[in-house]
Amino acid sequence: MSARELVILGTASQVPTRHRNHNGYLLRWDEHGILFDPGEGTQRQMQGAGVAASAITGVCVTHFHGDHCLGLPGVIQRLSLDRVPHPVPVHFPAGGAEYFDRLRYASSFYETATVVPAPVTDGWTADLGAFTLTARRLVHSVETCGYRLTEPDSRRIVPELLAAHGVTGPAVGVLQRTGRLTLDGGRVLTLDEVSAPRPGQRFAFVMDTGLCDAVFALADRADLLVIEATFLNEDAALAAEVGHLTAAQAARVARESGVRRLVLTHFSQRYGQDEYEPGGRFLTEARAEFDGEIVLARDLMRVDVPSRVRVNA
Repeated sequence: MSARELVILGTASQVPTRHRNHNGYLLRWDEHGILFDPGEGTQRQMQGAGVAASAITGVCVTHFHGDHCLGLPGVIQRLSLDRVPHPVPVHFPAGGAEYFDRLRYASSFYETATVVPAPVTDGWTADLGAFTLTARRLVHSVETCGYRLTEPDSRRIVPELLAAHGVTGPAVGVLQRTGRLTLDGGRVLTLDEVSAPRPGQRFAFVMDTGLCDAVFALADRADLLVIEATFLNEDAALAAEVGHLTAAQAARVARESGVRRLVLTHFSQRYGQDEYEPGGRFLTEARAEFDGEIVLARDLMRVDVPSRVRVNA
């Protein structure tokens, strides 16, 4: 199993269908598991996907429309039922705190897990060590934000360069920890001389929004972009009216932002199931805007975060 992957739990928009559950997405990122927008039925979808409650280390809610949050009570209660030992922060737009409080205690249960409310505002950023998590305000009928995960750039050791300088064994560890090593003869070797840049990876999650600057900022150079594609071009006027994107608009965002892998989701129930298949109009209209990799999300699908870009020494 990939250490960095997206587990798709649901892909419908306002109304679930026979083929699509309400929203739900778990991002596995090394030891982290971030659950985005747990809609109704998320807990059951987790069972089908083989996702344990203990895998959740954080939750991000974009807004408090039901298809993005009505699964939250069940997930929170499951954390306690399974006695998840680690604290689980729940991020959500600050203006929706009242809705979060209602959902958190929607019914009686024995609370053992530590759930930490963590409201966000436009531009909010948290350094979580392995990555930073950022929220940006989007354009929708209620307060909505998108999220971006950014891994810091680092460097990777190049074995051939180590060998060229005769560095072996414990000396390699010293060089990695301190960034420098004194060689025989007194010359100081720096880490930069035996390593190459290791660009950090980026993930973006954009739901329920009209086009705005924040969408492009979130998607900027994302290795994996998960973005709503609620409508087709024929309903572009309706999309603009209700604060949603078409498949073509989502693909345009990917093209202009330099995205590597694009995941389209949050499909309206108004279209036939065949429109979401490889030969359907969602892919056709998106492909006209973006010639990179496009994934049409399906329930219980897994999508790897692309292998990191390798920069030569």
